[in-house]
Amino acid sequence: QVQLVESGGGLVQTGGSLRLSCAASGRTFSSYAMGWFRQAPGKEREFVAAISRSGGTTYYADSVKGRFTISRDNAKNTVYLQMNSLKPEDTAVYYCAASHTVAMVVVTTVADEYDYWGQGTQVTVSS
Repeated sequence: QVQLVESGGGLVQTGGSLRLSCAASGRTFSSYAMGWFRQAPGKEREFVAAISRSGGTTYYADSVKGRFTISRDNAKNTVYLQMNSLKPEDTAVYYCAASHTVAMVVVTTVADEYDYWGQGTQVTVSS
């Protein structure tokens, strides 16, 4: 069992930055590929970014590529999402998720392949 707790959301102006954190419980954090998803009001949940167990492989949605950076610190059981140049369309509830995998370098963009989810943190970008 893994519990995920996101933090770092808030209200920011267009062009601003936020860093989201997701702290995981348990001693097997490095056994999980991690991902960030988001859901805006009235829209479906969408993939944002993912990182492999080792941290050596990352993948981003086209809409955030070049602006967002995902990283992880396995010693601290934490995954991060650095968000720069924020736009109003980035407004959403952001969720981190964990996918148990034996592969060190694999990432997944598919929500159904994630085993555990956090409760979400709200990000609001004002225009």
